[in-house]
Amino acid sequence: MPDAPVRPCAIRRAERADDVALGALDRRTWSTLHAVQPQPPGPEAPFFDEQHRPEEFLVAEAEGRIAGYIRVVPPSPMPAHAHVRQIQGLAVDRWARGRGLARALLDAACREARSQGARRLTLRVLGHNTPARRLYESAGFEVEGVLPGEFRIAGAYVDDVLMGRVL
Repeated sequence: MPDAPVRPCAIRRAERADDVALGALDRRTWSTLHAVQPQPPGPEAPFFDEQHRPEEFLVAEAEGRIAGYIRVVPPSPMPAHAHVRQIQGLAVDRWARGRGLARALLDAACREARSQGARRLTLRVLGHNTPARRLYESAGFEVEGVLPGEFRIAGAYVDDVLMGRVL
């Protein structure tokens, strides 16, 4: 019998104090299913840095602890691109998966992007990540392009799938 749904107690903007918890979550959830970067460094490495600031992340809390995050950023600094936001990271801790948190984070990302004046939200997902692609499709994202064999991961060529939706 499946676990009862876990509803996030809150989805909020990340704070600098979340650094250690988010770093640990990032290391626990790392997988070649979704990552093209090497495995995150050990616990001494900060999660936040000059290119990854707390204000870019929304955090889901459930059962009194951080259960996941999503990063929403402008895809470039160009003024002609100011109406677009891009999801550049989504993670849900293993204990909280399959309970609606990823969808809640996606919905929150759409609201956040709209509040920043965005008209479109985009993302990139690896072609072999079927669960993520299904999630994004269920949230209204459509495939807008495919870069065949764009990455070589664990000895296999993997497509980079570009998805987007109007807000």
